[in-house]
Amino acid sequence: MKFKLFYGLVLGAFLFACTSTEKESESDTPEEVPVKVIGKVTSYATDSTTMVGYLAMDVNDSSKRPGILVVHEWWGHNEYSRERAEMLADLGYVALAVDMYGDGKQAAHPDEAGEFAGMVMGNFDEAKARFDAALETLKNHPNVDNEKIGAIGYCFGGSVVLSMANAGYDLDAVGAFHAGLRLPVMPDSGAVKGKVLIANGGSDPMITEQHVQDFKTVMDAAGVDYKYISYDGVVHAFTNKDADSLAAKFENLRGALAYDAKADSASWAEMKVLFAEAFK
Repeated sequence: MKFKLFYGLVLGAFLFACTSTEKESESDTPEEVPVKVIGKVTSYATDSTTMVGYLAMDVNDSSKRPGILVVHEWWGHNEYSRERAEMLADLGYVALAVDMYGDGKQAAHPDEAGEFAGMVMGNFDEAKARFDAALETLKNHPNVDNEKIGAIGYCFGGSVVLSMANAGYDLDAVGAFHAGLRLPVMPDSGAVKGKVLIANGGSDPMITEQHVQDFKTVMDAAGVDYKYISYDGVVHAFTNKDADSLAAKFENLRGALAYDAKADSASWAEMKVLFAEAFK
């Protein structure tokens, strides 16, 4: 009888210990916190101009992480550039959609867009001052690892980020989508600090084969670590779902702009690889 009682007490203690350990183990497993991307209007300034940007991040993540600048198309800082900033935030980055025109100015017509873009790229010192202001705003954010900074740009914005990389900015990676290649600054040997991705449409009427050849020649001579992708049969603005409606609205853009879902998805995937490698 005493043996049976002793055996029962030992077995009960063992089972209790196992059950307790399992419960403790389960309770020690941290719950997965869902991603919650929130964007907010963020103003910053140069000595002469106030810019209206948009900063997006996962507010449930308190860690420091890479920061990425997003430079808009020639239309100006609009919902499209903000959407791309939010997409980057969903990937785990802190993203700032910048304002290169100042005061949140947007173009309503292609002629106006060309004028705005020309004013910025025609005065590269002012362009750098505006880029600097955005860059410092991003680097000073408490959730940004300021040793890991990248930039992407679309159309005019692609030309901007390529030019800034060529000018020697300390950017770990730069992604340019349907970007112009005739830039105000081309790189000297060793000037470009990080990796560069250029994703353009193979049938973009704004980019000639000579532009591509000249661009590659200079990049090769400067020893730039770059990847140039040309999507067959794809025209300008292929990442923007509004491209078709804009082409229909403005006669001088018909046939030049068109959204391409396949090229959009493929180029975004290439960008994700670019940043994953750059921010190891």
